[in-house]
Amino acid sequence: MDANSLIAKASEYLPDEGVALTKAACEFAARAHQGQMRKSGEPYLEHPLHVAMTLAELRLDADTIAAGLLHDVPEDCGIALNKIEADFGPQVAKLVDGVTKLNKLTSRSEEGDVKSEFQAENLRKMLLATAEDLRVVLIKLADRLHNMRTLGALPVKKRRAIAQETLEIYAPLAHRLGIGRVKWQLEDLAFRYLEPRQYHQVAHLVAGKRAERESFITEVSQMLCHELDKVDITAKVFGRPKHVYSICQKVDKYAAQGKDFSDIHDLFALRVLVNSVTDCYKALGAIHNFWHPMPEEFNDFIANPKDNGYQSLHTTVMCQGKTPLEIQIRTLDMHRIAEYGVAAHWRYKEGEKQDADFASMVAWLHQLGDWNEELDSEEFLESVKTDVFSDRVFVYTPNGEIKDLPKGATSLDFAFRIHTDLGYRCIGAKVNGRLKPFSYALKNGDVVEIIASKGGKGPSLDWLNLELGYVKTSHARGKIRQWFKKQERSQCSETGKQLWDKESKKLGLSLPSVDKVARLLDYHSPDDFFVALGSGSISPSQVAIKLGEDLEPAGGAVEILPPRKLSPIGVKVLGVGDLLTRLADCCHPLPGDEIIGYITQGRGVTVHRRDCPNIINEEERERLVNVEWGNVEQVYPVTIQVNAWDRVGLVRDISAIIAEEGVNLSEVNMSNQGDNIALLYFTVEVRDVAQLSKIMSRIYSEWNVISVVRKGEA
Repeated sequence: MDANSLIAKASEYLPDEGVALTKAACEFAARAHQGQMRKSGEPYLEHPLHVAMTLAELRLDADTIAAGLLHDVPEDCGIALNKIEADFGPQVAKLVDGVTKLNKLTSRSEEGDVKSEFQAENLRKMLLATAEDLRVVLIKLADRLHNMRTLGALPVKKRRAIAQETLEIYAPLAHRLGIGRVKWQLEDLAFRYLEPRQYHQVAHLVAGKRAERESFITEVSQMLCHELDKVDITAKVFGRPKHVYSICQKVDKYAAQGKDFSDIHDLFALRVLVNSVTDCYKALGAIHNFWHPMPEEFNDFIANPKDNGYQSLHTTVMCQGKTPLEIQIRTLDMHRIAEYGVAAHWRYKEGEKQDADFASMVAWLHQLGDWNEELDSEEFLESVKTDVFSDRVFVYTPNGEIKDLPKGATSLDFAFRIHTDLGYRCIGAKVNGRLKPFSYALKNGDVVEIIASKGGKGPSLDWLNLELGYVKTSHARGKIRQWFKKQERSQCSETGKQLWDKESKKLGLSLPSVDKVARLLDYHSPDDFFVALGSGSISPSQVAIKLGEDLEPAGGAVEILPPRKLSPIGVKVLGVGDLLTRLADCCHPLPGDEIIGYITQGRGVTVHRRDCPNIINEEERERLVNVEWGNVEQVYPVTIQVNAWDRVGLVRDISAIIAEEGVNLSEVNMSNQGDNIALLYFTVEVRDVAQLSKIMSRIYSEWNVISVVRKGEA
């Protein structure tokens, strides 16, 4: 690229003084980078010219383009920032300084690895820079885009690390800012280096159908233009390209449904640009009259814009009676925003008021300052990925105020989104006028009313239990943890002991010493471990899962013939050789339990839990033999005892929970204990203690359930 192309592009929309500033910055950058070469072998000046061209294509102001041309000058050429300020003014110098600081953030090894803590800190500083001046990050996105185009000059491992960072951070950031043309390029380039084989396979499939697709699009475009002319709608109709990364995501989704590449109907797509919102809906009616619509494929993003400002009507029709055709209908202004995002709204003139649309598009940036004060870098990274970069749902307060939340968010997430204190005092929620459990995932258009206690009730540690699904956003989880961290350490320690006693009794776990548990989980002492439990930093079920992973020894497995209809278990008998083994009916051991073998007469070795009363009271100790769990994926029967207030549908609801976890339910028994209390036994086949813990946690959260324990541990 040469400077003349950039000047010509800038001249299309900048005033004369802006073009003059761009020319001066080009000449300054050319002198500063004279003789420097990139690893790709091209003159270094190519990089700032490409960065500036991307900014000009986004139609950004002259200060931003100048900063894009000069962004590497201080660091790579040793030119002082005050020199840039003297020649180009304080705004350009400030932008260059901001980008230079961002360039210094990434900490990689020589091979290109990026440590998670550095990536988290990078993202934190980049987003805070975004909140301070959006133009800094727009320059950084343009910088990353050109670096991705020339990534092939770097070693393979470094290429992959940069590509992964681009796919996880930069592409979602471009999407959140609504800059579609940058987002899809970053995704495709990153995907090319992360999954080259899959990338080229999809690209080849797309190229193989290009002639057929272009012929089809030309034909249907002409047909549609003719129909729109009939109803006096002036429109521009053209084919919409589908990008490799999005096609690949669609291929994976369809493969899981048993479909293949030929079933992806939105490879055939049209975009219709009209002059007004009225014409959008008028065109939609004409299209649906001409081709049969697929009702489940319609979305109105004009009435309900996406969180990044995107607006359009999406519909899919059966074209010519046999081919699904996706059509997007939007105004010219909507199209400009879809391509340029926040850059289409940005205003830089001194004293000019930014428009309301722009303010709503970047409203999410305002919460970053609060997160910066409250969260460490790792928590900040988690919050941004789950709460900012995820898909959104839009719900309403009872007063009609709209709130956007990550997809899958619950009423508790909504309460904390309104106000932290409301979250702490939340005791229930009505959705569309009806009481809903905290685990209910909010949907677009829901009206949510929070029921709050009058006093300072405080949150429950159950809210942090991932299996229960009460809280989905990192923001809400962080606020809940923050509340518990403020409690007295001694109180947290006592609460942690009670929680762990309850969990271990519930699961019937044969636990190692608390010292060993603390060491396994990287806590300095048992008290630190209990404080972590009591403060909500880790949940009892997470501890059970971790113990199940770390306490299971490695080694081979001996296939056994079980005495009843069970899946074969994997148990290694130590020091005795291969013996027939079976699970004891009295204690039903599971992987993750401490176990011991008992040599029986004619029946091989029976495997018990070490805390089984039959083993503890065994007098013939010489018949005991050490055994270990093998590493074979099998399922094991265990009986769960449930005490609950009797009600219609109780067995059905608990059985549904078990089915949702993909676990086989082999037997159900029920008896009445009097006083309207039911005693139920569910025999399930699970893989290990971790899976059992998750099922029992979900059952315990069910309405009217009093207690849930492993049989024999009540």
